[in-house]
Amino acid sequence: MKEPKTRCQQIERSIIKNYRKEIWRPFVDALNEYKMIEEGDNIAVCISGGKDSMLLAKCMQEILRHGKMKFGLHFLVMDPGYHPANRQLIEENAALMEIPIEIFDSDIFDVVIDVDESPCYLCARMRRGFLYAHAKELGCNKIALGHHFDDVIETVLMSMLYGGQVNTMMPKLHSTNFEGMELLRPLYFVKERAIIDWKEENGLHFLQCACRFTEAIAKERAMRAESAVSDGMAGGDIVHSSKRQEMKELIEEFRKINPNIENNIFKSVTNVNLDACIGYVKNGERHHFLDEY
Repeated sequence: MKEPKTRCQQIERSIIKNYRKEIWRPFVDALNEYKMIEEGDNIAVCISGGKDSMLLAKCMQEILRHGKMKFGLHFLVMDPGYHPANRQLIEENAALMEIPIEIFDSDIFDVVIDVDESPCYLCARMRRGFLYAHAKELGCNKIALGHHFDDVIETVLMSMLYGGQVNTMMPKLHSTNFEGMELLRPLYFVKERAIIDWKEENGLHFLQCACRFTEAIAKERAMRAESAVSDGMAGGDIVHSSKRQEMKELIEEFRKINPNIENNIFKSVTNVNLDACIGYVKNGERHHFLDEY
């Protein structure tokens, strides 16, 4: 008689079996397509406590267990100043999913809370720098982040609509500040809807956003919305929580016209025709089509 599976084993099985097509295969495909892991690598999986990074941690555990290559794994959690309840939730989920996390503290939230211009950008850069530095101290040569397919196509649209350029989120990058370090995005082909379905099917609850800055904004907006309802002003302009959320909503509208819209956006940055581009930038140098006309 088989012993009943533990909660962790059920979660692991759901990735390999229940979501083989939606999560496991796209994860493995990205690893292979972009040659993300090599024999002897030492990889730091960076965990924020959200659904994406926690799923990534389990996928990396599984590929080490079932894959052909041997490499080292560390599971890093940087506490930038979380509320105690948020940190506790990360610790509880890690214990439930049997992820041996290593937590280190920083004061990033305290530093950026008083920054008026682009606090989110500054926070992201500081967090990345802290993670690179700590991973390097542990002897790691790569860090892995939980960005997924939706993050990629949202970045493409944001760069076009708000940046006036065509940029995307690369599957892997060499660090410019930490020599010998690389950044990986193993969930590159995994769609967010699959991650949400996996989370809900397993009854898991992860952090959504533990940032003090956005929490304060959310509270302020909730108060304004409540005031607007009481004043009979509801139904006015929607205030988007972020440009990325705005892109999510835009893509959802596009999807009503063409259900394959996400794949087409992704393909657009893998099929760039330089013969039909007015200009492009390569290695920091700007080129114009008239240069070779």
